[in-house]
Amino acid sequence: MTPKQIERLKKKIAGIRRTLAAERRKYGWYDDGRGLRYLPTKYFIQLGDYSGGLTYTKWFSKNFPDDIGFPDFLFEWTIILFKTGKIKEAEKKAFRTFCRNSYLFDRFFGRPIAPIDKWEGSNLEVPGFTECLDYSSNQSELADFSKWLDTLISTENFKDLCNKYIDIYKKLKTERDSEIRHYLVKQASQLEQSG
Repeated sequence: MTPKQIERLKKKIAGIRRTLAAERRKYGWYDDGRGLRYLPTKYFIQLGDYSGGLTYTKWFSKNFPDDIGFPDFLFEWTIILFKTGKIKEAEKKAFRTFCRNSYLFDRFFGRPIAPIDKWEGSNLEVPGFTECLDYSSNQSELADFSKWLDTLISTENFKDLCNKYIDIYKKLKTERDSEIRHYLVKQASQLEQSG
């Protein structure tokens, strides 16, 4: 990356921070309908500034505690946690990433995507799937992360969590009773939080 490209990314991050701070001053809260808050993780990864990314994600957690996040954002957060040695947190964030889009890891590893017969209310369906196109397990700067992630998602514990989550969404696909649906969604949320 050239010095100009580095400077351009740093300016983008600073601009987003200024915009968000201005919204906070103006409204007393963040009115980020454009989703600017999701962009800096990508820029920090491009810069290789993982400690800066970690600082940003801590700020994000504090200021957007109820934000469930988009799959690509959670994936980038997982990379940042791994690259800063926060392995336990990275494992949890990887599971949350899976919960937001159960096809993303296959896409990252270039594996065939087999649609799962489940309710896709919390996932993007396979047609038109664009998540994770900026990242690939073949990227040299992500070689250590790719190896770690492949090992993680192959563990029995991770597979069990994923299977439980998918089972809930398979039930949600056919369940029509609103009380049972509410219970299943609550179960999925608890599983995601504990993962």
